[in-house]
Amino acid sequence: MEVTIVKASGIGSSHARILTGHTRRNAIAFCRDYVGKVTEDCIAKELQTPLHLEITANCRTGKFTTLYGANMRFQGRNPDADATTDYLISDTDDNVVLDGSGASGYDYTLDQFKALCPNRVR
Repeated sequence: MEVTIVKASGIGSSHARILTGHTRRNAIAFCRDYVGKVTEDCIAKELQTPLHLEITANCRTGKFTTLYGANMRFQGRNPDADATTDYLISDTDDNVVLDGSGASGYDYTLDQFKALCPNRVR
Protein backbone atom coordinates (compact mmCIF):
# COMPACT_ATOMS: atom_id res chain seq x y z
CA MET A 1 0.00 0.00 0.00
CA GLU A 2 1.09 3.53 -0.69
CA VAL A 3 -0.60 6.69 0.59
CA THR A 4 -0.08 10.44 0.33
CA ILE A 5 0.44 12.52 3.46
CA VAL A 6 -2.15 15.30 3.44
CA LYS A 7 -1.42 16.87 6.82
CA ALA A 8 0.87 16.20 9.77
CA SER A 9 0.87 17.76 13.21
CA GLY A 10 2.61 17.21 16.54
CA ILE A 11 5.24 14.93 15.02
CA GLY A 12 7.47 13.57 17.80
CA SER A 13 5.07 14.62 20.56
CA SER A 14 2.41 13.01 22.72
CA HIS A 15 -0.18 14.09 20.13
CA ALA A 16 1.40 13.11 16.80
CA ARG A 17 -1.07 12.86 13.90
CA ILE A 18 -0.78 12.18 10.20
CA LEU A 19 -3.74 12.45 7.85
CA THR A 20 -3.35 10.60 4.56
CA GLY A 21 -5.14 10.18 1.27
CA HIS A 22 -5.30 7.06 -0.86
CA THR A 23 -5.34 8.18 -4.48
CA ARG A 24 -5.41 6.56 -7.89
CA ARG A 25 -1.78 7.63 -8.29
CA ASN A 26 -0.93 5.75 -5.06
CA ALA A 27 -2.72 2.65 -6.35
CA ILE A 28 -0.85 2.79 -9.67
CA ALA A 29 2.49 3.09 -7.85
CA PHE A 30 1.60 0.12 -5.64
CA CYS A 31 0.60 -2.05 -8.59
CA ARG A 32 3.76 -1.10 -10.49
CA ASP A 33 6.22 -1.45 -7.60
CA TYR A 34 4.79 -4.35 -5.58
CA VAL A 35 2.53 -6.34 -7.88
CA GLY A 36 4.69 -5.80 -10.95
CA LYS A 37 1.80 -5.06 -13.30
CA VAL A 38 -0.49 -2.04 -13.60
CA THR A 39 -4.00 -3.11 -14.57
CA GLU A 40 -7.39 -1.53 -13.95
CA ASP A 41 -8.27 -4.57 -11.81
CA CYS A 42 -5.19 -4.08 -9.63
CA ILE A 43 -5.86 -0.35 -9.28
CA ALA A 44 -9.51 -0.91 -8.36
CA LYS A 45 -8.63 -3.62 -5.84
CA GLU A 46 -5.98 -1.42 -4.21
CA LEU A 47 -8.37 1.54 -3.98
CA GLN A 48 -10.89 -0.70 -2.20
CA THR A 49 -8.42 -1.61 0.57
CA PRO A 50 -10.10 -0.54 3.82
CA LEU A 51 -7.91 2.02 5.56
CA HIS A 52 -8.00 4.39 8.49
CA LEU A 53 -6.70 7.50 6.81
CA GLU A 54 -5.41 9.01 10.06
CA ILE A 55 -2.66 7.54 12.21
CA THR A 56 -1.83 8.84 15.67
CA ALA A 57 0.81 8.32 18.33
CA ASN A 58 1.83 9.25 21.81
CA CYS A 59 5.58 9.27 21.22
CA ARG A 60 6.30 9.32 24.96
CA THR A 61 4.40 6.11 25.75
CA GLY A 62 4.93 4.48 22.35
CA LYS A 63 1.21 3.84 21.81
CA PHE A 64 0.10 4.37 18.21
CA THR A 65 -2.49 3.43 15.60
CA THR A 66 -1.86 2.18 12.06
CA LEU A 67 -3.49 2.70 8.69
CA TYR A 68 -5.12 -0.70 9.14
CA GLY A 69 -6.73 0.43 12.39
CA ALA A 70 -4.52 -1.61 14.73
CA ASN A 71 -3.55 -0.37 18.16
CA MET A 72 0.17 -0.85 18.69
CA ARG A 73 2.92 -0.10 21.21
CA PHE A 74 6.52 0.65 20.33
CA GLN A 75 8.69 -0.68 23.17
CA GLY A 76 12.14 0.41 22.02
CA ARG A 77 15.24 -1.57 21.08
CA ASN A 78 15.02 -5.33 21.18
CA PRO A 79 17.39 -6.49 23.94
CA ASP A 80 17.77 -9.93 22.31
CA ALA A 81 20.91 -9.74 20.14
CA ASP A 82 19.80 -12.87 18.24
CA ALA A 83 16.32 -11.53 17.47
CA THR A 84 15.07 -10.98 13.93
CA THR A 85 13.82 -7.47 14.78
CA ASP A 86 15.71 -4.37 15.91
CA TYR A 87 12.73 -3.06 17.90
CA LEU A 88 9.92 -4.54 19.94
CA ILE A 89 6.46 -3.64 18.66
CA SER A 90 3.32 -5.10 20.22
CA ASP A 91 -0.15 -5.39 18.77
CA THR A 92 -2.11 -4.41 21.85
CA ASP A 93 -5.41 -5.61 20.39
CA ASP A 94 -4.13 -9.18 20.00
CA ASN A 95 -1.50 -9.00 22.77
CA VAL A 96 1.33 -10.25 20.53
CA VAL A 97 4.80 -8.98 19.69
CA LEU A 98 5.42 -8.62 15.94
CA ASP A 99 8.02 -11.18 14.90
CA GLY A 100 9.51 -9.36 11.91
CA SER A 101 7.92 -11.57 9.28
CA GLY A 102 6.03 -10.13 6.34
CA ALA A 103 2.87 -11.69 7.72
CA SER A 104 3.25 -9.79 11.00
CA GLY A 105 3.44 -6.44 9.18
CA TYR A 106 6.51 -5.44 11.18
CA ASP A 107 8.20 -3.38 8.42
CA TYR A 108 5.26 -1.18 7.46
CA THR A 109 4.15 -0.86 11.09
CA LEU A 110 7.62 0.37 12.06
CA ASP A 111 7.59 2.78 9.09
CA GLN A 112 4.33 4.29 10.33
CA PHE A 113 5.71 4.72 13.84
CA LYS A 114 8.89 6.30 12.41
CA ALA A 115 6.78 8.82 10.50
CA LEU A 116 4.95 9.80 13.70
CA CYS A 117 7.87 9.59 16.15
CA PRO A 118 11.14 9.91 14.20
CA ASN A 119 13.22 10.63 17.31
CA ARG A 120 12.32 7.28 18.90
CA VAL A 121 13.80 5.19 16.06
CA ARG A 122 17.46 5.50 15.15
